[in-house]
Amino acid sequence: MSSGDAEQGMEQAADFRDESDAIFALLEPLADADWDRATQFKGWTINDVIAHLHMWNYAACLTLADADAFLKFRRELADYVKAGGTHLQFNHAWLGGIRGRALLARWRDLYRDTAEQFAVADPKARVKWGGPDMSARSCITARLMETWSHAQAVYDLLGVERIDADRIRNVAVIGINTYGWTFMNRKLEVPADPPYVRLTAPSGAIWEWHKPSDTNRIEGTATTFCQVVTQVRNVADTTLKATGDTAIRWMAMAQCFAGPPEDPPPPGTRFVQRRSG
Repeated sequence: MSSGDAEQGMEQAADFRDESDAIFALLEPLADADWDRATQFKGWTINDVIAHLHMWNYAACLTLADADAFLKFRRELADYVKAGGTHLQFNHAWLGGIRGRALLARWRDLYRDTAEQFAVADPKARVKWGGPDMSARSCITARLMETWSHAQAVYDLLGVERIDADRIRNVAVIGINTYGWTFMNRKLEVPADPPYVRLTAPSGAIWEWHKPSDTNRIEGTATTFCQVVTQVRNVADTTLKATGDTAIRWMAMAQCFAGPPEDPPPPGTRFVQRRSG
């Protein structure tokens, strides 16, 4: 299937491929030695970030094609962790030690294949994942969200200001849809009044959700909203404006990804680093 063919299928699959291509362009000039540099995200190196994205792209293809094979893979990971290993250690063991430019090439080949497979899938088909089953559309959208969010640590490390495209709307929608999850995941009552959200897209378009309000609202750029809900920035380090108790509480702990509750990075700890030289 050609790149143009993918665009005729599920839009989110093409968006996932395009976002991955942008990250590949960022990484392609790097020497192997650069791949062992630590980012501000848990000290992960570039090798760690791309290895993580690559393995879960593989898992997405696996669950789309063979639910039983995916469940077996998931059990192997769980058993490894139960025996004292970490997800990241399992990840590198699964890769057989492939790193640097060899990993970059393998990741590119697979993310392109992933986009092609999801482009022709039934968007409503149910697939297995870490929690409840989800639609194929939701699965590839989640891959886009994770790719976009983890890559921010690499942009920051390399001192590159990211230029987003309107495909970031996919991430914003996940952020909106996980409003209730943010509270429920922390065993808190979900406020009945979701804030009015008004975001400026990279193109300049205005994206809006929920009932307009001057006293319960979130306003700013789509990029900053997505940075906050994916926890790659503390809201205090952005220009995002939250007005009203519910909006302020949500943005202080927003979490659009699955798993146990995680806190945003402390203020001032995630930023675009100055280039040396």
